[in-house]
Amino acid sequence: MEGAAQAFLESYRFLARYNRWFNERLYDACERLPDEERRRDRSAFFGSVHGSLNHLVWGDRLWLRRFAAQGVASESLSSDVLELPPGAVHGTVLYQEWAALRAARAKLDAAIEGWTGEMPPGFPLRTMRYANTKGVERAHPMWQALTHFFNHQTHHRGQVTTLLSQAGVDVGVTDLIALI
Repeated sequence: MEGAAQAFLESYRFLARYNRWFNERLYDACERLPDEERRRDRSAFFGSVHGSLNHLVWGDRLWLRRFAAQGVASESLSSDVLELPPGAVHGTVLYQEWAALRAARAKLDAAIEGWTGEMPPGFPLRTMRYANTKGVERAHPMWQALTHFFNHQTHHRGQVTTLLSQAGVDVGVTDLIALI
C-alpha cells in the first residue's frame, strides 16, 4: 500500500501544478477579451466565461472545505482561502470584478499546490465522509473525491476554452502532457 499511496500523492501534486499552469494560461487568454465579452451569455452551463470561472472558484473552495474537514491540518488551507459566503451555490458569482476573480484564482491555485505538497501519504487512501450540496451523506475513498476535484476543473476549463475559441481567442496548448 505504501507504493500506491506515494503514487497517488505524486499524481495529485502533478495535477495541482497542471491546474495552476492551465489557469494562468486561461486567465491570460481571457484578458484578450474586453470585460463585456467575458461576461456575455454564451449559453454555457454558467452562462459566460466570467460565470464559468466563478463556478470553478466556488467548486474548488467547496471541495477544499470538505477535504479540510477530514481531520488533516494544512497551513495552506487557511480560512480566507476556504471562504464562501452563506448560501453560495454552484451558480453564485463570488467575484464581480475581473481583477478580484483573477487574484482569488491565483491565491487558490497556490493553496492547492501547497496543500497537495503537505498531504500526508495515507490521505488518499482514507474514507471521506461529508454531506453533498443537497444534504445527502456520502462516504467513499478519498482518492475518488480528489480525482473528481481535479477532473471538475478540467471539465469546466475545457468549456471556457471552447467559449474563448468561439470568440476568436486561442488559448494555445493546454494538454497535461505538455508539462512533461
